[in-house]
Amino acid sequence: CLAVVFIIQNVAAVTVGIFFWEISLSLALLIFFVLALGFVIGWFLHSFLAYRKIKQEVAEVQKNLLSGKK
Repeated sequence: CLAVVFIIQNVAAVTVGIFFWEISLSLALLIFFVLALGFVIGWFLHSFLAYRKIKQEVAEVQKNLLSGKK
């Protein structure tokens, strides 16, 4: 319901230009695409940082096992 009201109120076309590329689309679609892009970037960044942390912890555990420490 709220999404429908948002879409109805933001149907105006806007033009977005990036470098040599230019596109016209509704403001509601632009906001949705930017939100989705931010979500995907945040998800990948979180996954990458979690992977690095786990990889570091595994390396530390392996180092401790090889040196005989617990």
